[in-house]
Amino acid sequence: MKALAFLCILFATTLKPLIHLAISSSSTTTSSSSSSPEESDGHHQSYDYYSQSCPLAEQIVRQSTRSLFAGDPRTAPQLLRLLFHDCFVHGCDGSVLLEENIEGGRTERDAIPNQTLKGFDKIDFIKDIVEEACPGVVSCADVLVLAAREGVLLTGGPFYPVVTGRKDSTRSYYETAEEEIPSPNHNVSTTLARFASKGFSPRETVSLLGAHNIGSIDCDFIRTRILNFSGTGLPDPSIPTDFLIELATNCSGNSRSGLNVASGRTSTATASTAIPYYQALSPLLPSGNTFGTHYYGALLKGRGLLFSDQQLMYDRKTTKLVEAYASDDGFTFKRDFARVMMKLSSLSGSISDQGPPRLQCSRLN
Repeated sequence: MKALAFLCILFATTLKPLIHLAISSSSTTTSSSSSSPEESDGHHQSYDYYSQSCPLAEQIVRQSTRSLFAGDPRTAPQLLRLLFHDCFVHGCDGSVLLEENIEGGRTERDAIPNQTLKGFDKIDFIKDIVEEACPGVVSCADVLVLAAREGVLLTGGPFYPVVTGRKDSTRSYYETAEEEIPSPNHNVSTTLARFASKGFSPRETVSLLGAHNIGSIDCDFIRTRILNFSGTGLPDPSIPTDFLIELATNCSGNSRSGLNVASGRTSTATASTAIPYYQALSPLLPSGNTFGTHYYGALLKGRGLLFSDQQLMYDRKTTKLVEAYASDDGFTFKRDFARVMMKLSSLSGSISDQGPPRLQCSRLN
């Protein structure tokens, strides 16, 4: 049994992350040692929500995520992106995980911003193990929140406390996903407005976009930018020539080559062509497969992969934030990132569409 295999290697001790920092001082939730409930979404949530019903829930998610990450480091950015796309649409309710909808309607997975999401199978894997240990107890929404946090930790990112007790959505919101998820083609004003609609300040927006410092990006996201920017038939004129050559080489239409995330060397792609976010394509910046501030350093050099990322350098307020994070040793960015991840993970949706834990995250009960 999967659960028994994992339970055998779980320990009674809990991770004591190095970077708990002072994140509770200005965050939207209380300290990790508190068990005070959150009632903002209409039902009880707490830091020890499963202490009686499934006391090993968080440890199972932690160990399962670590096992997946050991076999595939792409697990961390995949889960982080899944979480963002889930929480940005009607809150963190696991609705993005559904591949069926009430009355047979389209799901969030069908929405254009979500068609390149990956990691669904990994959430299913973790959920199956949790279900074997505690059938029908832990929500898919909580599994995703906890797994994404573990992914951040595994790449060297900060720890941040999260409550549990979220309810799973009983529907998926295709239209909302189409309309509200930020686009990689947005200018800085639109990006800030889109995040502000969810309650994020400019500082929180810039720190949350720092999640792009890990993982890879499909070339489809930037092909228009380097080949037919704004319908001109030409590249985005803001891209430095040397960087444009790198991008064009690795995202040419007849090429299956990519860049190794850790080394930056060209390698044969085994799936759809993809390139690392910033490490390998920024040789003058710190490189590696770890969480850091190289994303901001890349923007200072005009080497942002996404148009929306580089646009942060076209607003006085966001430019100052990028400069501050880029010159930081990582402490301030990780502190701010922890705070904004707590806020993202606490977004809630409509109580009327919330139900009991789904037995399979991709299916309605």
